[in-house]
Amino acid sequence: MLDIKRIKDDPEAVKAGLRAKEVDCDAAVDRILELDAQRRALILSTETDKAEQNRVSKEIPKRKKAGEDVAPIFERMAELKAQIAQNDQKLTDVEAEYRTLMLSLPNLPDPDLKPGGKENNEPLRYYGEPHHFDFEPKHHVDLCTDLGLIDYERGTRLAGSGFWIYRGMGARLEWALLNYFIDEHLKDGYEMVGLPLMLEYQCGETAGQFPKFADEVYKIENPTDDRMHFMLPTAETALASLHRGEILAESDLPHKLFAYTPCFRREAGSHRADERGMVRGHQFNKIEMFQYTLPEKSDEAFEELVGKAERLVKGLGFHFRTVKLAAGDCSASMARTYAIEIQIPSMNGYKEVSSVSNARDYQARRGNIRFRREATGKTEFVHTLNGSGLATSRIFPAMVEQNQRADGSVVVPEVLRKYLGGLEVLEKKNF
Repeated sequence: MLDIKRIKDDPEAVKAGLRAKEVDCDAAVDRILELDAQRRALILSTETDKAEQNRVSKEIPKRKKAGEDVAPIFERMAELKAQIAQNDQKLTDVEAEYRTLMLSLPNLPDPDLKPGGKENNEPLRYYGEPHHFDFEPKHHVDLCTDLGLIDYERGTRLAGSGFWIYRGMGARLEWALLNYFIDEHLKDGYEMVGLPLMLEYQCGETAGQFPKFADEVYKIENPTDDRMHFMLPTAETALASLHRGEILAESDLPHKLFAYTPCFRREAGSHRADERGMVRGHQFNKIEMFQYTLPEKSDEAFEELVGKAERLVKGLGFHFRTVKLAAGDCSASMARTYAIEIQIPSMNGYKEVSSVSNARDYQARRGNIRFRREATGKTEFVHTLNGSGLATSRIFPAMVEQNQRADGSVVVPEVLRKYLGGLEVLEKKNF
């Protein structure tokens, strides 16, 4: 959620920032300012009426004692009561609309981001050299099927399109990837968190994904209470609410976390011709990094997360690039995002395997997550950041395609071999 003070101080700058994200919120910003003025006027009117009510009520015993008629006082008290009740209802309606509109506004992009969408994304750096073959390389679907790593047909039979089954060494390779990521995060001092896979509505609201994307998650038909529940689309959705409504100590920051979760996404199932297999699906595995930080340490934390994601990809031996996203390609809740993209040979281009983002205080305002300054005792909103560390559904296809050999076998990246009993090459004879 944006700071209302920021909106009031410079509404035109806020409008321009949101237009850089390719969203037109001019009317919403204007209406928010109108509602804020109405809200303040109603609060003042109610406070004035209540003060008069208290003053008038004190007159009753005095007038009774003096033998004066108190009927006019009771009439005025009734008028004030009715007026206060009417203003309270107006205030309720105004605040409901105000909150709805405030929740609908995306985060403002950092000022150094280029406006517009994907076409204005800026590659910052490249690592390694593109992979070249002296034979006709296979698509990961064919490699995984031939080697018995993935069963796409039975995955579809069990759950529909956009699902698959890891089999044998494929299942072990998936867990090898996840364990590699986990071990690296633990080495860096991050706390591992095991999360519920079913979340309640406010988690999506705090993360900035609801209300706009509330229809793009898998909803639970018979939840445990009367609130809307849904299947976790990414661990960020839960981690952003871990300290919702809390005041943290300054000494507790930065708070560095990571979580392994399956992720469930309805919107990811529209397969294009160049996205056969695992590149898009309704369920996939991901390790997510998350930080709660001091505002002045926010940029430092962002660079740390980017560096961590890059190191994981380097460890697997991939050629990749790091891309600074344009304002319009950042998600609604983020002020800044870098994407790490690797080559999947069959797709003739780069695909994102990690995005690292800084929400600034946007999520903290939505979830009322603050910290107390030791020097002043005052509370401020924390900054929140997240980064994929990593998602396997694109790492896996890239790994088998880039490491394939002419005979159809696949070389196992060195960092994963210890999780596979020292296995160096995936061949049909392994199974």
